[in-house]
Amino acid sequence: MTDKNMMIANGGNMNYISRIIDLKKKISGYWAERIIAQLEYSVKLSKINEGSFDSIITEAVSVLENGFTTSGAVSRELAIKVELKIADLSQYAKKYSLLNVAHAHIDMNWMWDYSETVAITLGTFRTMLDLMVEYPDFTFSQSQASVYKIVEEYAPKMLDEIKQRIHEGRWEVSASTWVEADKNMPNGESHTRHIFYTKRYLTDLLDLSPDELQLDFEPDTFGHNTNIPEILSKSGIKYYYHCRGYDGHNIYKWESPSGRSIIVFRDPMWYNLNIDAEAALYVPEFCEKYGMDSVMKVYGVGDHGGGPTRRDIERLIDMNSWPVFPNIRFSTYTEYFKKIEKIKETLPVVKGELNFVFTGCYTTHSRIKMSNRIGEAKLDEAESISSLAGIFTNSTYPLKNYEKAWRKILFNQFHDILPGSGTIDTREYAMGEFQKVMAHVNTGISDAMNTISSRIDTQSLSLPDEDISSSRSEGGGVGFEIGKFNVPHPERGVGLNRIINIFNPTQFERKETTEILIWDWEGDKSRINVKNSAGQSVGHQILEFNVVDFWAHTYIRLLIDA
Repeated sequence: MTDKNMMIANGGNMNYISRIIDLKKKISGYWAERIIAQLEYSVKLSKINEGSFDSIITEAVSVLENGFTTSGAVSRELAIKVELKIADLSQYAKKYSLLNVAHAHIDMNWMWDYSETVAITLGTFRTMLDLMVEYPDFTFSQSQASVYKIVEEYAPKMLDEIKQRIHEGRWEVSASTWVEADKNMPNGESHTRHIFYTKRYLTDLLDLSPDELQLDFEPDTFGHNTNIPEILSKSGIKYYYHCRGYDGHNIYKWESPSGRSIIVFRDPMWYNLNIDAEAALYVPEFCEKYGMDSVMKVYGVGDHGGGPTRRDIERLIDMNSWPVFPNIRFSTYTEYFKKIEKIKETLPVVKGELNFVFTGCYTTHSRIKMSNRIGEAKLDEAESISSLAGIFTNSTYPLKNYEKAWRKILFNQFHDILPGSGTIDTREYAMGEFQKVMAHVNTGISDAMNTISSRIDTQSLSLPDEDISSSRSEGGGVGFEIGKFNVPHPERGVGLNRIINIFNPTQFERKETTEILIWDWEGDKSRINVKNSAGQSVGHQILEFNVVDFWAHTYIRLLIDA
């Protein structure tokens, strides 16, 4: 070949991409889409093979151009003719695989109320189970323990079908948290409780081993704090899936300050998608970059989309038969992450937080954020005091009630609830659940303190006898200042001499001024005296004295040195 002819050939190779793009704009229909997709995939194969297939692609494009110019359409015969021109590339094309994981991203009360969340969940799952009957190779993956709780509560018969598919290996439980939660605002205890309650609930409900729940699936979460790898790795969670908050590597090890790490996949193709041929174009370069032979694609439109469709399934089955295309099949998150594990020693290491997106969400709807923080703190206090009551009095610990309360806190940590990116229905439900949390908390604290108080010997205080027949104090203060998140303290004392028990729920010794209330005390306020259990006077100050009428009762508010 002369230098002139070589220049012409090279020039042809250089412009075949623009010719494919031009054809793509002009032609339509199944066969047109099929052959264009294979030509585009061939371009990717040639690129990673230093242009080795350029001449083959150029000739195939010319055949397609000529055939289209002659007939004005891309027929089956023309498409197959072009496929034959690139048939030698099939051996290179099939070296790679596109592993497709069906999923339905179900937002908890994002822009709707809870009844709609239930309907979305059950409607989507019904569709998935029906499709599994028709397509024996179809697999589906679903995260969030809360959606399985919905099935258990509202459609228990469906639960048996799901369990059957789980044991067949076709329904993957990709949940290790109660919801796909915000990863910045919940405290460390909450992050741990997500995993603890999810593993305990799902292993019992679905007959799973805790070791099978190894993925924290967080595609839509708005940011990820630096301690997540620490908490997950110590909880037996090995893998992390996300899309937002970081724009670097797609596969990496995320390392906590202690050096503990987890394997992370940041989806280059996003989630919540339909199936189309474009996904295959990522495969060759992605695989070469990370030294793998496959790429994972998550598909299925969630929320009101009902998950993957029949069209998605049929397209995957069909595209797998295209000669110059990757192997395409149904898969699971677990299968793909196990492939990543084989190359984990070569993965780049990322340290620090992966933040932020939608930063305004971290400062909006303060009542939801307040309820989360108050709920976390009060549950810790309640559990501490109830534990002490159990130790000192052998009383029953209210385990189920506290677990119910924690589940409500965890549900409200969903990444569209706690950040405040929902609607009025979202907020109303969240605040209603918070009220139930506080009901469990208040009851638990009161019961524990009353149980402990009943065992305290006060006879040694030698209080004088009094005529208490006209006392109005008992029952005063029922429900008082609950709205300020104070511990309920209805009056149990009578007469002029009252005994007050003060509790310290922390692990530290404390000395500080403390407010106490005395209901319906009829004595001379100038003669009030406060003593400790040893009979020593305690400094005090009257803040309020019989100035407030609360449902036919009055109170004294004292500030004392405790």
